[in-house]
Amino acid sequence: MSGVRERLEKEEALRLSPHATLSAASAGRLEPEPPDDLRTEFQRDRDRVLHTNAFRRLKHKTQVFVAPVGDHFVTRLTHTLEVAQIGRTIARALRLNEDLVEAACLGHDVGHTPFGHVGEATLDGLAPGGFRHNEQSLRIVDTLAKEGRGLNLTHETRQAILHHSKPRGSFMEGAELDALTLEAQVVRVADAVAYLAHDIADAVRAGALREEELPADARELLGTRHSQRVDAMVRDVVEASWAAAEGAVPRPRLAMSREVERAVVDLREFMFERVYLPNDHSPEGQEAIRVVEFLYGEFTARPDEIPERYFMRGETPERAAVDYIAGMTDQFALRTAEGLRPGFVTELFAGRV
Repeated sequence: MSGVRERLEKEEALRLSPHATLSAASAGRLEPEPPDDLRTEFQRDRDRVLHTNAFRRLKHKTQVFVAPVGDHFVTRLTHTLEVAQIGRTIARALRLNEDLVEAACLGHDVGHTPFGHVGEATLDGLAPGGFRHNEQSLRIVDTLAKEGRGLNLTHETRQAILHHSKPRGSFMEGAELDALTLEAQVVRVADAVAYLAHDIADAVRAGALREEELPADARELLGTRHSQRVDAMVRDVVEASWAAAEGAVPRPRLAMSREVERAVVDLREFMFERVYLPNDHSPEGQEAIRVVEFLYGEFTARPDEIPERYFMRGETPERAAVDYIAGMTDQFALRTAEGLRPGFVTELFAGRV
């Protein structure tokens, strides 16, 4: 078996773009390790993320709609798999490092809270210093995973996980992009492409909006079906980024055409106004807020209710409470709240059950 990793590394050097991140040139891990015989460094990162409990729990975490009625709504896990697929497609087309992109895509949301963005916003308002799921994802792979040992991922995968999150407005702009590998930029784009496309489909499925209500420029340029929107955005990114990936510019950045980028920004703003923000005020969203607030209040007042492993590095009760709550699935959060105060969940849902 000796020589397999070396062969893979040589193939990368011959096949990938001049601006791709080579496994053999990784900046390394927080704790140095001997190389693997069969896998490159980024392949090892991918496998480590895939086998964590934090990754498995994504299947029971909300993406957008809390407690949806139906089997076909996106969960945090199916979102993550779609991001990885889109990321790999873009990376392969541009001759970038697919393994690095896949590792970061699979790990990008492991720090997300229960109850989706509602849960994240609630913890952000409660936790000292605020809460960001991208920072929590990095904390999980660095510190919390494997019973507090962490995954010891490479610098490149950690960077891509930390910087995948995007502000409102254009996610193709910003001085911080100059410091990111093209692979990290792919993760940012793939995340946005995936959630825009499937969140529209879920919103239509839930009756929150009708297809014909979407912005006209988005319907014209991106299409009117889920598959059309994904294909249009991915093709545009590949075409607009070709010169950068092929080494024709000194400081490479992914790009979109001006028309498609404008349509995507309009579509994101539309989704914030019509779906994401109103969802926070739905009965289910308000219930989720109350559950997270209750759990945080209980755990900070009674830190003995938090498992001991969350205090391994001398964390404060507030920090331990955030780590514990953020790692919960939707159902575990409800069961835990009910266990701390019997009848709490029943009373919470009494108004709509």
